[in-house]
Amino acid sequence: QVQLVESGGGLVQPGGSLRLSCVASGIIFSRYAMYWYRQAPGKQRELIATIASTDNTDYLDAVKGRFTISRDNAKNTVYLQMNNLKSEDTAVYYCAAVNMNSVHTWGQGTQVTVSA
Repeated sequence: QVQLVESGGGLVQPGGSLRLSCVASGIIFSRYAMYWYRQAPGKQRELIATIASTDNTDYLDAVKGRFTISRDNAKNTVYLQMNNLKSEDTAVYYCAAVNMNSVHTWGQGTQVTVSA
């Protein structure tokens, strides 16, 4: 059974930092691309960062230069380091394991709130 568990969300002031983690089980982690999405209230879920099995990364322009995605295959974990957070980064953040057919397996999400 595939399971993804996110952690690391919380309340942070503008300009602050958070690191999200997503631990996977039930898959051969190193073979999967890992994606981070977010969904703000009243908005559609958007893809913000991806890391391939080859460690190639890509980012939504809105987070480029502030967020860094990384993975540790030995720990079955993908991370999202978020720096210089802004109020518009407030959202529920989800990780997804994506196979070669682009089938997504989702985590439960973790809330990130950026507010003074």
